[in-house]
Amino acid sequence: MAKTKVLVCGASGFIGRNIVERLSSRDDLEVYGTYLKTAPSGALAINNSASFDQVDLTNKDQVAAAVNGKDIVIQAAAVTSGSNDIVARPYIHVTDNAIMNSLLFRACFESGVKHVVFFSCAVMYPSRQQPVQEDDFNYQIGDRYFGAGWTKVYIEKMCEFYSQISDTRYTAIRHSNVYGPYDKFDLERSHVFGATVTKVMTARDGRVLVWGDGSEARDLLYVSDLVDFVETIIEAQKAPFELINVGYGSAIPVKELVKKIIECSGKPLAIEFDLTKPTIKFAVTLNTDKARRKYQWKPKVALEEGIRRTMSWYREHVGS
Repeated sequence: MAKTKVLVCGASGFIGRNIVERLSSRDDLEVYGTYLKTAPSGALAINNSASFDQVDLTNKDQVAAAVNGKDIVIQAAAVTSGSNDIVARPYIHVTDNAIMNSLLFRACFESGVKHVVFFSCAVMYPSRQQPVQEDDFNYQIGDRYFGAGWTKVYIEKMCEFYSQISDTRYTAIRHSNVYGPYDKFDLERSHVFGATVTKVMTARDGRVLVWGDGSEARDLLYVSDLVDFVETIIEAQKAPFELINVGYGSAIPVKELVKKIIECSGKPLAIEFDLTKPTIKFAVTLNTDKARRKYQWKPKVALEEGIRRTMSWYREHVGS
């Protein structure tokens, strides 16, 4: 029986790398990956468990060649960065992301791909205390996320559009803050979890500096739970288009997260808050009832366990 051919765009990135590792272990799948600058290294390359090609996803011809002959395309490639860029250079999250997804979805349409999975996010939702459902988007995107948020909404609508004019199924996953192995841990590009791990593990003066007052909260989802959902959706989705929340379902204030990471590190560190640094007053918790009801999915990894796993991976692969 022929194997299903899966293309993972952004295979050397955080989410893409985790997806490739999981799917390439399956006997029923033939996994391919794209990367822009840095080829995936380590066990994936050594074991030849997947095939990788350098592809510029803003180049129409390269995109068409990469998609040709594939059954499933998982789009995990994106221009991403931390809060400093979101505040100072918000435009970097708009142009290339819009271009690459426009070209990719058209190529999937023209090649007759069976299923496309796109990773959106939760920045288009209103910041509030109660968990938000998929239909709680009210078209009022905060100033800090205006460009990135509307770009994500546009790409979601492209998914819906192509699902209406073809036989390709599309899934747009509005996920919360994802963390775990292969996350970005450099302070220039990392999000709050990866940045905090790096600050804690590299602290040499007995303190950890937190940008802002630490009151903003994050819904944190361990990456293996997101990969679980991807495996579920590519097997179980029957509808032409699915827009769905995937998150932990509860949020933790950043200052409490920092405390938990420090505790896990075993280091005697004090927390200091720098109110002069850029921070984004945004707190969203995802209601994941739809994912639970339709696909029997729920997160399995508690935050404390996820922190332990990530710290262990960091010590082995990044350093102490």
